[in-house]
Amino acid sequence: MSPKAGTPNQALPNHHFSDEAMRIAPNSSGQTASRSPLTNLMAALALAPVLLAGCGGSVLLTPSDHETVLANHTIEAPDPGERGPHEVSFLFYGSGTDRTRAEYRDSVTIVTDTVDASRIINLGGAAEEREKYWGFGPDAFPLNGRVWYPEGDGPFPLVLIVHGNHNPSNPSDPGYEYLGELLASRGMIGVSLDMNFVNSLHPRENDVRGWLFLRHLDAWKGFHEDPDNPFHDKVDWERIALIGHSRGGEAVGHAAAFNRLTHYPDDGSVRFDFDYDIRALVAIAPVDGQYRPMDRFVPVEDASYLVFHGSHDGDVTAFHGLRQYDRVALSPGSRHIRSAVYVYRANHGQWNEVWGARDRGPRSARILDLEHLLAPEHQRRFAEVYVSAFLEYVLREDDRYLSFLRDHRTGGDWLPPTMYITRLRTGNFRPLADFSEDVDLTTGTAPGVRLRADSMATWREGELLLRSRDNVNGSGSQQIQALHLGWSNRLSGEDTPALGPPASFHLRLPETLAAEWGVRADSRLEITLGGDRSTPGPRTPPEDDGEDEGMEPRAPNNDDEALDLTIEVEDAAGVVASVPLSRYGAIRRPLEISIMRRRDLEPGMFDNQWEQILQDYSIPLADFIDEAPDLDPTTLREIRLVFDRTEAGSVVIGEIGIDLGG
Repeated sequence: MSPKAGTPNQALPNHHFSDEAMRIAPNSSGQTASRSPLTNLMAALALAPVLLAGCGGSVLLTPSDHETVLANHTIEAPDPGERGPHEVSFLFYGSGTDRTRAEYRDSVTIVTDTVDASRIINLGGAAEEREKYWGFGPDAFPLNGRVWYPEGDGPFPLVLIVHGNHNPSNPSDPGYEYLGELLASRGMIGVSLDMNFVNSLHPRENDVRGWLFLRHLDAWKGFHEDPDNPFHDKVDWERIALIGHSRGGEAVGHAAAFNRLTHYPDDGSVRFDFDYDIRALVAIAPVDGQYRPMDRFVPVEDASYLVFHGSHDGDVTAFHGLRQYDRVALSPGSRHIRSAVYVYRANHGQWNEVWGARDRGPRSARILDLEHLLAPEHQRRFAEVYVSAFLEYVLREDDRYLSFLRDHRTGGDWLPPTMYITRLRTGNFRPLADFSEDVDLTTGTAPGVRLRADSMATWREGELLLRSRDNVNGSGSQQIQALHLGWSNRLSGEDTPALGPPASFHLRLPETLAAEWGVRADSRLEITLGGDRSTPGPRTPPEDDGEDEGMEPRAPNNDDEALDLTIEVEDAAGVVASVPLSRYGAIRRPLEISIMRRRDLEPGMFDNQWEQILQDYSIPLADFIDEAPDLDPTTLREIRLVFDRTEAGSVVIGEIGIDLGG
């Protein structure tokens, strides 16, 4: 047996196994790992149950703008969250001998072989107790699944779904029936996998989850090829998708990586031979970096990726899936996309019908604000709409849904009434500036791109952080750099006039870059941007020499006027066109987050009661041509952000580039 590095001797506890709570377990050196703030609070409450008795506090919520943002439905496509035309059937497959799961013992239609995971996972001193509980060890892990499938001849796309960490005595795999039923009605085979027997392991077991994904695909290959199997010739092997929730959400990336590899990264004596055509990955509220082969974060290549996360997640309390989103490599010109959505007031558990609202187990109602969460039916309705639209685009190549994934406002009638922050990149995107290439503020990412700021109060680049205070292994970082810009267009003093031309930020392109890239009228300017929570004070009056002095600081104020700015482009002939950025989406300051019943507890747990999540704004160059018909996009020379629509404010910019279209 080749032991998995750092696996402790941990018995099977009997409580909710949240991802942050597990940080109290021994680490790879046998010492106790640092506790998360929420874990510390849970421990304190266990010792002092009267702490919250009789205590209350108002919960911070940003007023929703959904009535205006989602007011217009423009996409001409069927509602992806509605049941499709297929009749749906259901069955179990599994070992037929499962001691703890009667359905996988008594109700299986297809009996599967067990798989030997003993060289990938070592249970150490916990092996005897866990084997006594489950009736099997890592050398005989079962392949159990519940299948919703469409009636008909097929072949049908195959979608595997896996849960995350939770109390194994309350199995998680039944909780995705709503997705399995929907996908099957729309002509896809939906399978919820049983991996409850790897729950509660520490360090994390996400490599095993990824490997088990692929071993289930091996089993399905056998189903497809067996003339006596109900799924004989029913699977479309060019259209496979993997969906994972929480730790399962991290595991979809590991499965995609292992699928390309010939050897297990932690033990070269373990050979891999998978090579399936996995086109789509969906990560629901995932963790990130719990398993890191060779101490590296796992890359994802040549697969489309969708990730979504709730702002009021009481378990994975920061949007860590954004980091995997940014690591997804899209081949130039490919159909692959990556998409990310932040769902205001959604939590961790309501994506699963079994887990529910109590992200921290039975005691959650005493400490977490459950009253202000998005309704569970709304939260799962969002999942149905986005997962289905994504799979329709990726697996069925239905291009109608790309416009919705690019701009969620096009599907306002489909979405539940809350706020969303969305991101999208295609294989046709080329970055002009992502602010990560060097320490020179004046250089862009593409060769020869020059950056310049005019009359800005703030101009700096820096790391973009997550809400998490616990920065063990960099967990508090989004792992990207961003541009911070602040402006004020007024002089100090009462009734002073505007201060000349508004502040602006300029990207100057090399003379031939647009032509070399093939920029055309159907290309799009892409800007990733979010409002910041600080507002620079007015400028002090200029001295006689004409130079401005510093800014008078002003306290952050989330009630300031709405943020907006103008986007200008200029071609080589000097033709200028402009549009307001707000035409392409709401420009919000960070949304308020308060997951605790008592507001006074929250500041001790998190540095901020908000998270800096940036929005993608996709502006067709054709819109600029509508404003200035003589504009020639093939000679695009300059892009300007002009801060003329809001008197003062701050924004954070993650990336500026061109989607070439086509």
